[in-house]
Amino acid sequence: MSETTGMILEWSIKAAVVTVICLIGFAYTTYYERRFLARIQVRIGPNRAGPWGLLQPVADGVKLIFKEELIPQKAYKFAFMLAPILTMMPAIIVMGVVPWGTEVQMFGRTVELGISNDLNVGILYILSVTSIAVYGIVLAGWSSNNKYAMLGGLRSTAQMISYELALGLSFLPPIMLAGSMSLADIVRGQQDLAWYFIPLLPTAIVFFIAVLAEVNRSPFDMPEAEQELVAGYHTEYSGMKFALFFMGEYVKMFSMSAVFSTLFLGGFAGPWVDQLPWLGPIYLLLKIIFCLGLMIWIRATLPRFRYDRLMGFGWKVLLPFALINIVLTALIITLFGL
Repeated sequence: MSETTGMILEWSIKAAVVTVICLIGFAYTTYYERRFLARIQVRIGPNRAGPWGLLQPVADGVKLIFKEELIPQKAYKFAFMLAPILTMMPAIIVMGVVPWGTEVQMFGRTVELGISNDLNVGILYILSVTSIAVYGIVLAGWSSNNKYAMLGGLRSTAQMISYELALGLSFLPPIMLAGSMSLADIVRGQQDLAWYFIPLLPTAIVFFIAVLAEVNRSPFDMPEAEQELVAGYHTEYSGMKFALFFMGEYVKMFSMSAVFSTLFLGGFAGPWVDQLPWLGPIYLLLKIIFCLGLMIWIRATLPRFRYDRLMGFGWKVLLPFALINIVLTALIITLFGL
């Protein structure tokens, strides 16, 4: 086998493994959310399908696969079918640059635990990919030929554009400390200094809030707003097309939790990772579960923002705060010679 063929085969296997991890993460994030919310609200939660309700995501998936799919007669059919795919795919391919660990020896080769760990523009890749998802939501609202769906799509456009600015600016302080846009270099920088969550706490908070808005999670779930918009941009969707929107939200929660963990919580770094590289993915997964739990806890605690306040918060609070964080980071680097 030539070196090129071996590399293509390695990348293909790693891409398939990461995709499976994302899909399993999506399924059991829904279970995690329902059980966690039940605990907070003093309920039992799913407990019928399988032991402790562990097969509930499987039962939900089978139900959605066999549900009838409807397309409105006056919908723009091609865009209507394309929208769920455009929403779901970016959530998975974000994981292409997230490092899951250091190098390991496998099948006589040195293999990186990640698809493309050392991509020197990894941050730009994440920003460009995550910005695509809004097109799927806008297309879903427009192509449905439904006023409620269109309102949900327009809300989502305004919200994502507003909060992407703060999100993009929040990437800069970790880049400045690490001196690189490679996520692997950012993880190494945290091994040398400390988790960036400690010196960059305000930036981490802004980043996390912007991520909540980016994935339409409470209290920023205005594009869906069931009480106001009859489910928003996916009003006319059913069956597997609806499942793809659902999947896109939860996979993006999983992938952005992985990005947050990599930028601010040390990524795969942890005790004995140098001696036991297989611990790296376990550490990263535990940090992702922690971030997901925080998102669920916020959903159970905070009410939804009113729309004008949501937009005002993004432009008048988060954006200036993100800019101030960049200036403060530059001062810290200059004063302490980091």
